[in-house]
Amino acid sequence: MDKYLDILKNNNIKLTSQRLQILKYLDKHKNHPTADMIYTQLKKNNPALSKTTVYNSIEILKKHDILNTLTIQSNESRYEIKNKMHHHFLCKHCNAIFDVDIECPNQNKTTYHGHRIEEVHGYFKGTCAKCQRKKRSLK
Repeated sequence: MDKYLDILKNNNIKLTSQRLQILKYLDKHKNHPTADMIYTQLKKNNPALSKTTVYNSIEILKKHDILNTLTIQSNESRYEIKNKMHHHFLCKHCNAIFDVDIECPNQNKTTYHGHRIEEVHGYFKGTCAKCQRKKRSLK
């Protein structure tokens, strides 16, 4: 838990159990959850938790550049703790999102034709290995 305390302290963010729980959940579960998914999971062990608290905490963590927002599908935002630059793979069948560690030729660029680059996103879409196995087993 010290790791999460340090993240909040180093960013001058008020320490709350909910923020610590969200950071811990995102660090332990690399499933790129939506805010509703985070709320549903954390609510199981914290019945007093409100959906508003989860959404507000996510906004604060995003504002302090601690979380990445993934918008691979236009109808939802998913979250992860910021770490080294990487891409993402979306399975078009089960909607699972996986980290993809492929070297990006643009990851170290900071400017392009006078524009300052602040983010680089790379998304791959297809069928994950698990869905491919399921499809083969149905044949």
